[in-house]
Amino acid sequence: MTETIGGAAARGGKRLRKGLKMKRVFTTPGVHPYDEVRWERRDVVMTNWRDGSINFEQRDVEFPVSWSVNAANIVTTKYFRGAVGTPQREWSLKQLIDRVVGVYTRTAVEHGYFAGDEDAEIFDHELKHALVNQVFSFNSPVWFNVGTASPQQVSACFILAVDDQMESILDWYKEEGVIFKGGSGSGVNLSRIRSSKELLSSGGTASGPVSFMRGADASAGTIKSGGATRRAAKMVVLDVDHPDIEEFIETKAREEDKVRALRDAGFDMDLGGKDIVSVQYQNANNSVRVSDEFMRAVEKGEEFGLRARLTGEVIEKVDAGRLFRKMATAAWECADPGVQYDDTINDWHTSPETGRITASNPCSEYLHLDNSSCNLASINLMKFLKDDNSFDIESFVKITELIITAMDVSITFADFPTEKIDQTTRAYRQLGIGYANLGALLMATGHAYDSEGGRAIAGAVTSLMTGASYRRSAELAAVVGPYDGYARNADAHKRVMRKHAAANDDLRTLDAMDKAIHAEASRQWTECLKLGERNGYRNAQASLLAPTGTIGLMMDCDTTGIEPDLALVKFKKLVGGGSMQIVNQTIPRALRQLGYPEEQVEAIVEYIAANSHVVDAPGLKPEHYEVFDCAMGERAIAPMGHVRMMAAAQPFLSGAISKTVNLPEAATVEDIEQVYMEGWKLGLKALAVYRDNCKVGQPLSVAGKKSDKKAEEKAAEPEIQVVEISRPTRRRMPNQRPSTTTRFTVGGAKGYMTASSYPDDGLGEVFLKMSKQGSTLAGVMDAFSVAISIGLQYGVPLETYVSKFVNMRFDPAGMTDDPDIRMAASVMDYIFRRLALDHLPYDDRAALGIFSASERAAQQRGEDPAPIHTDEVIAELATSAPIEQPQPQPRPEAVAVAAPERGGSLESHQGRTADAPLCMTCGTKMRPAGSCYVCEGCGSTSGCS
Repeated sequence: MTETIGGAAARGGKRLRKGLKMKRVFTTPGVHPYDEVRWERRDVVMTNWRDGSINFEQRDVEFPVSWSVNAANIVTTKYFRGAVGTPQREWSLKQLIDRVVGVYTRTAVEHGYFAGDEDAEIFDHELKHALVNQVFSFNSPVWFNVGTASPQQVSACFILAVDDQMESILDWYKEEGVIFKGGSGSGVNLSRIRSSKELLSSGGTASGPVSFMRGADASAGTIKSGGATRRAAKMVVLDVDHPDIEEFIETKAREEDKVRALRDAGFDMDLGGKDIVSVQYQNANNSVRVSDEFMRAVEKGEEFGLRARLTGEVIEKVDAGRLFRKMATAAWECADPGVQYDDTINDWHTSPETGRITASNPCSEYLHLDNSSCNLASINLMKFLKDDNSFDIESFVKITELIITAMDVSITFADFPTEKIDQTTRAYRQLGIGYANLGALLMATGHAYDSEGGRAIAGAVTSLMTGASYRRSAELAAVVGPYDGYARNADAHKRVMRKHAAANDDLRTLDAMDKAIHAEASRQWTECLKLGERNGYRNAQASLLAPTGTIGLMMDCDTTGIEPDLALVKFKKLVGGGSMQIVNQTIPRALRQLGYPEEQVEAIVEYIAANSHVVDAPGLKPEHYEVFDCAMGERAIAPMGHVRMMAAAQPFLSGAISKTVNLPEAATVEDIEQVYMEGWKLGLKALAVYRDNCKVGQPLSVAGKKSDKKAEEKAAEPEIQVVEISRPTRRRMPNQRPSTTTRFTVGGAKGYMTASSYPDDGLGEVFLKMSKQGSTLAGVMDAFSVAISIGLQYGVPLETYVSKFVNMRFDPAGMTDDPDIRMAASVMDYIFRRLALDHLPYDDRAALGIFSASERAAQQRGEDPAPIHTDEVIAELATSAPIEQPQPQPRPEAVAVAAPERGGSLESHQGRTADAPLCMTCGTKMRPAGSCYVCEGCGSTSGCS
């Protein structure tokens, strides 16, 4: 795409320098890139998931025909600038791209990046072509801010610094607030702050970093609730040798216990809930910065020294294995803390003479100097997969050149939230190019994510991207000079470049695709080292792998960042509203690549549509099952499969990888220890884990413990062999029976439940109504009611149903209008909690953790609510209930249909759920994206990309 020539205009007019000579790759001379795209007008109407009211509306917006409804909705609602309903409001994707690219092109011309005007026009056209065709995307702050009257903030990721001084700590609070206000995230290492075991100069004892974390957490929560574009994203890091490390490790686990208790007591503890503010430390991700010394001590079973912050002397020795186990236990309980491998991070540091790398951004992919920032951009890998399933290597190299050039230009015109960040970023010019859709690329080409072939492709593509990026950085250094901090760090920077090149030499390739990519990567690294030796480098950092949450949806990517596919079926939004279930389009392509004829492809796709997995699909060979393994579902990828994929890409990245290693609910603390240990051995820089449902569960109660004890005693009794099993008989309900009709609302969806009892003893019949007669939902509810009623009449205990259905999670979910049950995880969760409260004795309910509002109030006062309940009272209530005729069915307009389809719909097809918060903007359940979450409904993220 480019070459350098002499004689171009000098930067600032001081001296002549070479300029970039651009070549067209994707565009045609004399034809504007917009003219090569078919456009259409659409209406974007976003409704509130609770009540169906319209919360955003912009009609007649313009997008390419090829863009999905979801991508157009997200861009319109999040990135178009100007007040809705005014002439100043953007209404076309052309306006958005023109606004952004115009600033990039003008700035590049003003600062002497190009050899001539024609080269500037080519740069402009190539960039517009790539953006309008979803080949890549800048991170969200670029779309928010560039070309507007707002400060031109382009960075999504920030690292701050805190010293052991009150003024510095207060500056940290302020700087974080400014960053959060702009919708970005930041990270900080608090290890310089004295521990609570050390003395102050005045003679008192220091507060310790965990105490100051409380204030920062409250500040972040306040800004979040004050209307920021998304939830505050932050990372807090503490070194493993800090004397307060154990308190830091246990901080969030203790608070998670509080969350469970308060949620069970009926408080609104969901993300954004009014009662969540009483829980501390929830606005940050926590990570422990471990050293090689510590990890070796864990391996050898040795003691490890905790050091004073000012003097560095060892003030306490701890068992390294016990501390490591404590980290894994806390992560098992609440997913925090993650780990960052300090020596590995700093061994790959390009600027060590300036300072160590001590912290990261909230998602752990940006790792560089304190008080610095990084702007991100991600390439859509599927755009480079040709029809013959070969990878378009030449185009990939050219787009990498183009993106690195544009990203470097952005630092020239960018604004930064603090003077310190401004100075460091301009002096080191850190960039974060990455990619999305790796999981889709591997599946489409017939490669399993957890396979040697899949890892070979990932490693080769990552090496090619970073090699081309640094080669372009060296070319830019010849045009506009190396970064200001390069001279003092030149030897270290070149050493890291040689480490990347050596890792590329060691890359093991398996087939034609990755061999071809690797060959070009080797050429790029050879040229990179040669040019870097002569010119230096324009950027201290070039690449990382971000979550690509919102921008991944903008590019219509099937998978985010380095992640595998989430599931084999998805829900596609339709023009005019609604959605439909579709099988991922990469699956038919993968089946054809694997050699299946068209009729078999159709049969397998139909099977997947019906079952959401490939096991026993007609004609599909068992050895091909692994190609379709996903993050969720019948064949979920094993935890170490995720770790090995990260290890395949890490040697070729300047920064790290935003990714959470998911473990099943049954995983043990030892499993998490193994993941952390293997991550260190495989050379990762950072790692986070998440065990399914670790943040959801019933807290243990005294009654529950008593029940467990009884169960243990019963298990100890001699086993009785059953010789003959009598057939159960049905006990039919009499024509007249006591009944109670309950009107309820769960997450905005209304319903009616009529529960009938035998005149002498117990519940025997349940009827449910939740939609118009004749609808699918009404039919399903009728069938479910009949099944439950027959089971009760055949003697299935109500407590059996309660134990099975309570805590079942799917949409609609959320707030209810029942004072005894403030929050429900689903309609079934509400129904069986209500039935338990109405028909089960207190002791049985207490064992299940189900209490009424009065009982919870008594517990909070320190009273025992059990004495006010007896089996006789329960029986009396059951037999004395008035005989009621069922209420007339409400008018259709008074019945709310189920809440709009959200993230949980997909989970219901997988047989398991993914723990994720509800989106604060639209209420949709979010899905994992790297170590963050993204909302597929509106594009909001919990991270910083």
